[in-house]
Amino acid sequence: MDDLLERLRAGLPAEALITDPDITASYAHDMASFCDAGAPAVVVLPRTVEQVQHVMRTATALRVPVVPQGARTGLSGAANASDGCIVLSLVKMDRILEINPVDRIAVVEPGVINAVLSRAVNEHGLYYPPDPSSWEMCTIGGNIGTASGGLCCVKYGVTAEYVIGLEIVLADGRLLTTGRRTAKGVAGYDLTRLFVGSEGSLGIVVGAVLALKPQPPQQLVLAAEFPSAAAACDAVCRIMERGHTPSLLELMDRTTVRAVNEMAHMGLPDSTEALLLAAFDTPDPTADLTAVAALCTAAGATEVVPAADAAESELLLQARRMSLTALETVKSATMIDDVCVPRSKLGAMIEGTAAVAEKYDLTIGVCAHAGDGNTHPVVCFDHTDADESRRARESFDEIMALGLELGGTITGEHGVGVLKKEWLARELGEVSVEMHRGIKAAFDPLGLLNPGKVF
Repeated sequence: MDDLLERLRAGLPAEALITDPDITASYAHDMASFCDAGAPAVVVLPRTVEQVQHVMRTATALRVPVVPQGARTGLSGAANASDGCIVLSLVKMDRILEINPVDRIAVVEPGVINAVLSRAVNEHGLYYPPDPSSWEMCTIGGNIGTASGGLCCVKYGVTAEYVIGLEIVLADGRLLTTGRRTAKGVAGYDLTRLFVGSEGSLGIVVGAVLALKPQPPQQLVLAAEFPSAAAACDAVCRIMERGHTPSLLELMDRTTVRAVNEMAHMGLPDSTEALLLAAFDTPDPTADLTAVAALCTAAGATEVVPAADAAESELLLQARRMSLTALETVKSATMIDDVCVPRSKLGAMIEGTAAVAEKYDLTIGVCAHAGDGNTHPVVCFDHTDADESRRARESFDEIMALGLELGGTITGEHGVGVLKKEWLARELGEVSVEMHRGIKAAFDPLGLLNPGKVF
């Protein structure tokens, strides 16, 4: 420990090192439930690439594991510390280095907050689409690490679609530049995509070149109330089958709607079994919403209410953004699943989740990025009740098994981390896991980067 601190101090300012165990303990884990976390030896908060390189050279020399972190808003345990590790928090590297309206790119450090970047590029008439629910807190580096998504994915895609270049500090301290700044480029293997979603297991992201889009018109939102989740999912299939491209298509089940009402008194209809929100940011969103309203009615919607303006639209979106927070008030703890299925199987996924809730006598609310089949079943439980905690964990696993049975994936945007690494092997298969391990060994032969995560 003394040797580690001495070597770190040789290349870092005093304020970059935290050794107080009461403070380092606060960096031990992210927001996931049921994920073990160890006690870090030290927390380092670098401000420069050179400082990150010094940390990795020191870690390699002493064979000390390193756990990279962003804002720790993740839900899979990917940022959890291991005993005796260096926690490398990138939150102080928070500069937007460039916004280029001609090339439509932004160059940023990993600690930039998603919402800060979004607002900054808006001032140039540009748009950075990825918008995780935690966008006011989460960092771009963390978004890259987990390949995060958000409400806009149905039209604009996930973070991976916008990361076109990276600067990476490798395990031994070397600096690797991947990708490009150009609109096109196919030189060599696509190492950039390899790092997106790697959860800090292959290298430390210290810079990113992000693609931007022109800022779209203000979107308008429609809310449709359904007598069943199956009817709402039927509407989703009709909307997509007819070729519509909403800027978001979100679903909240009965449990979620009631939780939001109880927390925020937003006046959402308590009678609904499912609430579908659809939005368009096209030049004529009213025409698109009219067409979607007709499809919702044909699918059995009991009421369809289009927002009159941007203010009403934002109010409806606030209800959706509050979903996870509201469900957290139902019980003392939650487990937030992240299972993505083909859109055509969305109804079966939600009905199956309801059956799991009944089987285990638990409250499980579902909010979903319905347009891309990404469901977030939220298991609510009393963490002081051992039996209820056990049932919560078992129900969580059963929901993941259901997703795979329906041809889906165990994670659409939250990542694997600690929480789902056993399930990753089931999804990938033996040959794929072997290839993953070979890639890990090539970039991190000593196994120092985020050990115990992913697989």
